[in-house]
Amino acid sequence: MKNRVLPKRFLRTLLVGLWAVSIIFGFPVQAQQPIVYVVPVEGMIDLGLAPFIQRVLDEAEQENAKAVVLEINTFGGRVDAAVVIRDALLESKVPTVAFVNKRAISAGALISLATETIVMADGSTIGAATPVQIGAPGTPAQPVSEKTVSYMRKEFRATAEARKRPTVIAEAMVDADVEIKDVIDKGKLLTLTTEEALKLKVADFRTNSLELVLESLELANADVRHASESWAESLVRFLTDPAVSSLLMTLGIFGIIAEIRMPGFGVPGVLGLTSLALFFWGHGLVRLAGLEEILIVGLGLILIGIEVFVIPGFGIFGVLGISALLGGLGLSLVGAGATSEVMLEAIGQVAISLLVAIVIGLVVLRVFPRLPFGKRLVLEKELVAEEGYESTPATDRQWLGKQGTSGSDLRPAGIAHFNGQRVDVVSEGEFIQAGQWIEVVHVDGNRIVVRPCAEPPERGDT
Repeated sequence: MKNRVLPKRFLRTLLVGLWAVSIIFGFPVQAQQPIVYVVPVEGMIDLGLAPFIQRVLDEAEQENAKAVVLEINTFGGRVDAAVVIRDALLESKVPTVAFVNKRAISAGALISLATETIVMADGSTIGAATPVQIGAPGTPAQPVSEKTVSYMRKEFRATAEARKRPTVIAEAMVDADVEIKDVIDKGKLLTLTTEEALKLKVADFRTNSLELVLESLELANADVRHASESWAESLVRFLTDPAVSSLLMTLGIFGIIAEIRMPGFGVPGVLGLTSLALFFWGHGLVRLAGLEEILIVGLGLILIGIEVFVIPGFGIFGVLGISALLGGLGLSLVGAGATSEVMLEAIGQVAISLLVAIVIGLVVLRVFPRLPFGKRLVLEKELVAEEGYESTPATDRQWLGKQGTSGSDLRPAGIAHFNGQRVDVVSEGEFIQAGQWIEVVHVDGNRIVVRPCAEPPERGDT
């Protein structure tokens, strides 16, 4: 029994002795090095930035990081993107720090206020956060409604409340009607310098480098991990850029139009579906487009298809289809915090893309068959009667150029009367009411195609 106990006691004594020797000779047990993540927030704040920051916050929480530092230098950007980032920062379990190095304007100010600690470098500014509506290219931004200003004012106030910062200062950054004695007069927006932000307790302290920021946070020896976007996140930011998303919508709609006009599944169809897939994939990853938006766009395309193939003309199905297309794509461009002005701007962006796609489609479909490359893809060989080919019965060709009246509504097919005879005809796609004067414009196989015409001065037999 003693032989079994002695080795255990010996091992315990040996371990305690080694620990004591390490302490005496200056070899203490090494503590775990603290981890700090650094995230750049530069340039335009867009919806692609939100998932990037969310990923870094999640990774920092998993690694038990001591802080996440946002290096901010931005003139602002999208309101809905800033709101998503603001919510992520308020919900973060890892301490967050905003290092304003030069400027945190507009959306950048909201992001800064959402962090636990604000540090500003000399010569920096924060504020000027009133929302504006982007005008046409080359024109200045336009003011938004009082409803939008009120919404953003309360967003700033709620954020300041959550971080125990002066709420009236935050409101004055958004609303020019807020007046603060000895700080800002009514009718002016509040923008603070570094010195002013420290004095009004918006910023916590001043420093001019990231190293000094960490030193002030007692994290000078931290393992600093500079976060950068993955290739997928960079691709998403590219796809959600307003210019690129407009191009994808235009190509998608054009491809579908061209495929409808040139039946068969070819290059236009692949181009259209690929463009729409990239559009919805990018906007889906930034939590804009979901299954609902995809279904609305799909419904719109189905309704337009019904209008084109089943009941030609332009009626209720066409109107509903275009409305669904505008609504589905428009909803895919806006996110949380989107105002009515932002929604109207998104629908306008979709409408422009739709109009451009239609114009390009008409031009391409008219010009393409005449190009050398197009001629090789289009069958131009005629099957002429002189060579023994004849598809139109002689009894039908006699009606070419004749005028008469529609005996029934043409939707587009129906009955017409020519010289007292009843003839099956079809319109060029438009709806023609019964009793309207029509003219045979061409005979294609067994199809007698008509269009409306003016009533002749002297009515003859019909």
